[in-house]
Amino acid sequence: MRPLRLGVNVDHIATVRQARGTAYPDPVAGALLAAANGADSITIHLREDRRHIQDHDLARLTPVCPVPINLEMAVTSAMVDIGVAAKPKYVCLVPERREERTTEGGLDVAGNLPVVSEACERLAAAGCIVALFIAADPIQLAAAKASGAPQLEIHTGHYADTTGAEQAAELARIAAFARDAEAMGFEVHAGHGLNVDNVGPIAAIPEIVELNIGHAIIARSLFIGLPAAIAEIRAAMAAARPTA
Repeated sequence: MRPLRLGVNVDHIATVRQARGTAYPDPVAGALLAAANGADSITIHLREDRRHIQDHDLARLTPVCPVPINLEMAVTSAMVDIGVAAKPKYVCLVPERREERTTEGGLDVAGNLPVVSEACERLAAAGCIVALFIAADPIQLAAAKASGAPQLEIHTGHYADTTGAEQAAELARIAAFARDAEAMGFEVHAGHGLNVDNVGPIAAIPEIVELNIGHAIIARSLFIGLPAAIAEIRAAMAAARPTA
């Protein structure tokens, strides 16, 4: 079975910093620590309201990060301008609403195809590899293909928030969607709400090659430290997805 990459999202290190308006804890320092301890990439979401990651975090992280940066952003001209200027290796286009606590639901590519396609084209021209953060919906999959994006990230929030038969049904839907997406030529990622208790079944889906996890790792790190929290989630992933 193919190796499964782990992208570590450090947004909520910045959330703690912004709560007091101090210079610490520094998400850039956290990103470098994560990169030295098992993160295959670093995800940061530069939100329009700048509630956690700030422009200076992206500027400081870009020249020093030893692993690829995955910049999450809304599909707006201003944010795409930032992505084009920063030129991270990866950009993930996500939905964004000011009133939400975190990104809820997938991007409506089908309802905004011209705007999404233009963003994909501009970012690709700048050398960025673009992913779309979408729900496991065939309509969105067809639109994602039309947009020209080479990668997609499956929103696993509903899976993470449910239990029992409902969760099993959502898992089956995600697995079928991942198979269809790979057959259409996408590199398939997944993320949102994943933790050591629920990551296994998602990690076991062979078409998924990357998981992006943030809140659970940062929350766990408060008690056991960031390197140990990354090792813990990687162990749960490896148990479900042996590569030897």
